[in-house]
Amino acid sequence: MPQTHVIFEKDGPRATLTFNRPEARNAMTWAMYESLAEHCTMVDEDPDIRVFILRGAGGKAFVAGTDIAQFRSFETAADGIAYEQRIDTVVDRLETVSKPTIAHIDGVTTGGGCALAAACDLRLCTTTSRFGVPIARTVGNCLSAANHARFLDLIGPTLLKELLYTGRLLTAAEALRGGLVTQVTEPQELDRIVREYADTIAANAPLTIRATKEMIGRIQAHRRIDPEVGRDLIVKCYTSDDFKEGVDAFLNKRRPQWTGH
Repeated sequence: MPQTHVIFEKDGPRATLTFNRPEARNAMTWAMYESLAEHCTMVDEDPDIRVFILRGAGGKAFVAGTDIAQFRSFETAADGIAYEQRIDTVVDRLETVSKPTIAHIDGVTTGGGCALAAACDLRLCTTTSRFGVPIARTVGNCLSAANHARFLDLIGPTLLKELLYTGRLLTAAEALRGGLVTQVTEPQELDRIVREYADTIAANAPLTIRATKEMIGRIQAHRRIDPEVGRDLIVKCYTSDDFKEGVDAFLNKRRPQWTGH
């Protein structure tokens, strides 16, 4: 992976990881996902880091999901299960970083990118940001049980169903009202506000913050179902004709023709 696709920087107690594929709206490659997991471990092991910030480069997107070109090779049930397990491993790793995490969001945040944002502790965004998981109108795949659970924790079943059924993107104001984001601000103010949040957190008692994060994480983990419960649904979507059609349509910039098979 080109090192420029993921940029890691430290500034006092703040560490920032920037997803840097602006030409692809920071869509994640496998190597970018792996690098994110590696940097989560680096953050955990560095006693000088108090807050971990994730952001996207370019001002148009946080992360516009997984790079769909990587789905071309999917043929079997195992491919879909392996992909969701792989994503779950990375998103779980981000969610369990011992330091507070902030998603710095300016622009589109969709699919796997929305799952990454949901795994952060706080989500701060600009007024022009948009959020969603438009898989019902793009590639026709299925979220894992763990990612369904994350969104349920934040926005509840009613808004989640509407979001997934329609495939539409929430405005920043809707995301704030629905509980998906912490604060909305003008684009020119986002950097300052993220720094202020990070510096406030970094100045507080680290053991209290770590205990708070761990306690909430334990409660959420206790409520979540075994991943096996949703595997049959993942297989049904990823082995369907509709999934192949969705991937081909997406990559060829045309509207998919769904058949329900």
